[in-house]
Amino acid sequence: MGASSSRLPQARSQEIDRQLEEDSLRFKKEIPILVLGTHEKSKSTLIKQMKLVHGGFTPGEELAEFRSAIHKTVIEAAQALVLALQKRSRLDGMLAEEHRHLPETILRAKAEDALSPKVADAIEALWRTTAAKRLLDDEDFTLPDNGSFFTEIQRLAQPQYIPTENDVLRTPAQKSTVTETRFNMGALSIRLIDVGPLRKWIHCFESVTSIIFCTALSDYDQVLLEERGLTRMHESLVLFDSIVNSRWFMRTSIILFLTKIDVFRAKIHKISSANRHTSQIPLSTYFPEYIGGPDINNAARFVLWRFMQANRARLSVYPHLTHANDTANVRLVFAAVKETILQNALMDSKVLETQVL
Repeated sequence: MGASSSRLPQARSQEIDRQLEEDSLRFKKEIPILVLGTHEKSKSTLIKQMKLVHGGFTPGEELAEFRSAIHKTVIEAAQALVLALQKRSRLDGMLAEEHRHLPETILRAKAEDALSPKVADAIEALWRTTAAKRLLDDEDFTLPDNGSFFTEIQRLAQPQYIPTENDVLRTPAQKSTVTETRFNMGALSIRLIDVGPLRKWIHCFESVTSIIFCTALSDYDQVLLEERGLTRMHESLVLFDSIVNSRWFMRTSIILFLTKIDVFRAKIHKISSANRHTSQIPLSTYFPEYIGGPDINNAARFVLWRFMQANRARLSVYPHLTHANDTANVRLVFAAVKETILQNALMDSKVLETQVL
């Protein structure tokens, strides 16, 4: 009895030692990457794309977790549409008699609740009205990214609805939270750490060998309410400057993602269609030193030059232009990013084996 009881603690001790050894090996092969930037939606989409490219989401429970977030953002986008319509004119006069109850139905919906068939029907009906179409033709109005769900509202309202991977990519990031996303890249485990707007904690991650910095090219004309004349692109440049020249990241490489190249192109060029005319938005309006005109290549090179000029610490910066919703494009970019990440990790630790490249 005594011999048997003495073997139990010994076996437990051996099990703990074995687990510690496995954890040690795993942590030596895990590469933490800090994800920073001022455009939360672009960061969120990029992180999800990286997970999709390297394994994807679990079809059942993991995808289902996004359902409430999608319902919430769709309801909020519909309410924003109603408020925008009301701001421009007396909405009752713009709607047919059978549609005049729609705004109240949508505004009374609680974003925290599941998307009910009644609210889904109201959103679908309002989306098809002439008033909504006129608003979309107004060049001063921009539909939120999650507004693209309106055309699929009935699918989202089904009781058995499970989000697709494309649905997940269009879901906005949660605010004021630190999130971690893990996936495997060859023999290594990648841990993406997004601190969201809580950037005061970034010094806690000084050991990272790679930082992904994400900024939206299309933000060049998005003026900050707090600082008239300064745009979100200026804000992004200030943040990038503080990161690339920080004493906490003197041994870190920066992978710079310039996203939303498609929206940037549409703004730089003049868009004309049968039912819509959008004026060109010159980059020089917000960056007077730019003299490259409406050429998309000149404009993109200028923005990249502005970021590279901030790199006084002369860190290694690897820039990539992307359209984050284009999985094929992202897959090609990540092939290059993968090599950068692994090379940085190999330089930092001899534990990593070269064959993973």
